[in-house]
Amino acid sequence: MSRAFVKEQDGEHVEPLPDRPISEHPNLVTPEGLALIDEHLADIRERHTRAQAANDPAALAQTARDARYWSARRATAQVVPPPAGMSEVTFGSTVTIARDDGRRQTWRIVGEDEADPARGALSYVSPVARALLGKTVGDVVRAGNSDAEIVAITTC
Repeated sequence: MSRAFVKEQDGEHVEPLPDRPISEHPNLVTPEGLALIDEHLADIRERHTRAQAANDPAALAQTARDARYWSARRATAQVVPPPAGMSEVTFGSTVTIARDDGRRQTWRIVGEDEADPARGALSYVSPVARALLGKTVGDVVRAGNSDAEIVAITTC
């Protein structure tokens, strides 16, 4: 019978999971992003403790992989202080654009692990964020499939 169809016995060794890929870009983070990394690490420690108590090899493999990823991200984190001014878009800036169809969108430029476009947080390495960085109010940038004008730059 194929090994794929044999149920593993409790406590049997589980192969380590492959590491999560780590970006080649510098690990820039906002102060809030660094706190999020620390929260992930604390959560992983709790999950690891529960997995040990339950003697759950699969959960232990999962927490070990997550711990490797978040520990590496913590070790390489470069905290970027909030922008001092609002004259141009920088890491940490909040930018509002106006599209040709009348829509306005606002995003904060953040680190890769903080990014959540649906909640208004763009990774600084995303195409839209790269188009915005270094620009000022009134500049027109390519944002997705259309052009958009920067109408406001704020901090947080």
